[in-house]
Amino acid sequence: MNNNDWKILGREESIFRRDVCKHYAYMRDILNDASVLVIGGAGTIGQAVCNELFKLSPSKLHVVDISENNLVEVVRDLRSSQGYRTKNFATYALDVGSVEFEALVENEGPYDYVFNLSALKHVRSEKDPYTLMRMLRVNVFNTVNAFKTLKKNGLKKYFCVSTDKAANPVNLMGASKKLMEYYLASQGDAVPISMARFANVAFSDGSLLHGFNQRFMKNQPITAPKDICRYFISKQEAGELCVLSGMLGLHNEIYFPNDRHNLELINFCDIAIRFIEDRGFEPWICKSEVEARDRAVELIRARKWPLYLFESDTTGEKPFEEFYTKKENVIFDRYHSVGVIAAEQRFNMADLNDFEATIFGFLEQKKWSKKDLVSAFGSILDDFHHEELNKYLDQRM
Repeated sequence: MNNNDWKILGREESIFRRDVCKHYAYMRDILNDASVLVIGGAGTIGQAVCNELFKLSPSKLHVVDISENNLVEVVRDLRSSQGYRTKNFATYALDVGSVEFEALVENEGPYDYVFNLSALKHVRSEKDPYTLMRMLRVNVFNTVNAFKTLKKNGLKKYFCVSTDKAANPVNLMGASKKLMEYYLASQGDAVPISMARFANVAFSDGSLLHGFNQRFMKNQPITAPKDICRYFISKQEAGELCVLSGMLGLHNEIYFPNDRHNLELINFCDIAIRFIEDRGFEPWICKSEVEARDRAVELIRARKWPLYLFESDTTGEKPFEEFYTKKENVIFDRYHSVGVIAAEQRFNMADLNDFEATIFGFLEQKKWSKKDLVSAFGSILDDFHHEELNKYLDQRM
């Protein structure tokens, strides 16, 4: 991120700088003779994690992702910025759970530390039952199965990314990550597993600010809900938090940004205005999507950017996000800017087995509805409060 991007977030540097600096030498010493595998390493968060790990010079760093093109950028970015400090560095365009992935683990492992960043992360992905089922399989079952495969090959530590939407989930994305946390907790403690929950990653692919950038490049209006607040962290901060949890987190611990230190909820409309002003334009509030589209050329020529603000009315949105619930045991004094949830194993194995049987029954029949999946989630998550509004983000500009 450049200085202007930091300014949009309301700060000048990473909120985790003190914690990273304090533990940097320790983490570097651990990784000096360690092999590391990053799954989903070509996504925005995955690339940020690779960048932070590369700085620590592990003896081996392998990166797996299904996106061949994005893996090319991972290599180009690391070679252009940090050079060749990690000698055994390689990328593999593979799908987790495939025969090829199992062969990689068998022949190129064992891997001491594994960072699993693969996920379907968008609330908009619950609009249809097919993408929703893929979200469930990627976020839950593939994550657990990858752990089982790696565990058989000398794994020392497993990290998975969760989300703040797992706290009191109202959407299926958050519910899937909450289930992931439960399933991983059910795996015992022979191999430690830690996680991280964080909020909107600014300028990450598909994020609100990434969308603002796209609209700006294409001379298109910007839209944002005026009644939704979110926490924003940078790509760098996302990578740092994942590495801190992956290297330092104890079994079943979930790291999150400590909102008591230089992190505040920001209204979407406020950050839209900051973004427009930072680029030298005056935000021009439009009364409708139609007005914003029709007047875009005229307004932009006059150094005014069309901005349409609306009341949120789509499925799966919370007015504000939270990192933890009142039921969870939270530690605030271990780090300066990182909070830690000491997750309790409050799962019921019979319930997990029943849920899995239900889902694979749907898959065997090749037939299920969103209502079926919502019901299955509700049967196992007592804090899942989903309200179906029959309108999704894809129905907005």
